[in-house]
Amino acid sequence: MAKRSLFKHSLITMICALFATNLFAQDPKNISGTLVDADGNNVVQTTILLLSEDGTEVQRTETSKKRLGRGGGKFEFKKIMPGNYKLEAESGDAGINMPVEVGDDNIKLGDVALTSSASADSQAGESDTTTSEGPGPNAPEFTPDPGKDYILNELSFEIKKMTAELKYLNEELENLKALSKMWINPLAIYSKEIIMKNGSAVFGKVVYQDEESLKVETLVGYLIINRQDVVRIVDNVVTEEQAEYVPEQVRDSYTPPPMPKLAEPQYTSAERGGSRKYSANCVLVGNISEKKDAQGNIVFNGEIKNIGGRRSDFVKVDFVFRKNWSGETKTLTTFVRGGYHTFDSGITTDATLLPGATGAFELYVPHDFGSFIGYSYVIDWEEYE
Repeated sequence: MAKRSLFKHSLITMICALFATNLFAQDPKNISGTLVDADGNNVVQTTILLLSEDGTEVQRTETSKKRLGRGGGKFEFKKIMPGNYKLEAESGDAGINMPVEVGDDNIKLGDVALTSSASADSQAGESDTTTSEGPGPNAPEFTPDPGKDYILNELSFEIKKMTAELKYLNEELENLKALSKMWINPLAIYSKEIIMKNGSAVFGKVVYQDEESLKVETLVGYLIINRQDVVRIVDNVVTEEQAEYVPEQVRDSYTPPPMPKLAEPQYTSAERGGSRKYSANCVLVGNISEKKDAQGNIVFNGEIKNIGGRRSDFVKVDFVFRKNWSGETKTLTTFVRGGYHTFDSGITTDATLLPGATGAFELYVPHDFGSFIGYSYVIDWEEYE
């Protein structure tokens, strides 16, 4: 019984030792060395590739820089599994193509010298002939293929390098396109349009607001705007179909066309031009409110007041909507709900405002009208005896 127990104990010990040996042998190792040229000078900032037997890249590193005028040229590959590999590098007309075998210990190569392509080929040929078991007396003379593997590895290295550069250039191009689109159309990144009392508009993002001021992020930085100077804030939505293409050749000098201006209202009363003191003068009271109904139609509401000295007839508000940044516009008109007046011709209108009177207006913009990026308005009326 004691012999059987001793045998089991010895067997378990041997299995554990064998497992530990295999596990230790499979631990990844490090490869280090120093890259030097033919004169023994350290070669800095040079890319070195570690390739597997089939030419697949395993790792790449770059030789270190010089510090305080000394050193440099050191390289290291970390956590390399045991096996056969090749070191490959190129600096000017010289390079290395060196086989490396990783075993149970870390590999310290010391100084690895760059050689010319011809020398590397001859060394590779000599190593191939000397490491074989030796040709027989009647074996044909071996003629090495000069630089075949080296050339293939170099081409593979160049292709990978060009692929990385192309990817970087594509990313830079996309960034430039995004910047150009941002300056041509601020609504591409900012949906808020802040209309000021002085007639200007600020495109940006409201990051903070209180009862007295607004802090707005814009293309030129952060702006602090007094709330009393703000007429209203419009939340614009730009769809993909509204995006405007501007050729790259004229993009730097491109400016959006200005908003079209409506002609001044023509008045039938001859006395208006001679004495403005007693003419009608219709102005907007307060602001124009904007809301959406349940069907998605946009409704504009406001009030018009006649602060002049004469009656104004057929008072209306012309809205000019700007559809996109290329200047496309559409005009909608609404009449004021004022008082009734019957002319000598028998025509009756309900859009009359007596001096000091106020009338409301309402404009429905249907859902199929489409989106717009802004609008302007002109108040128009007629004056009759």
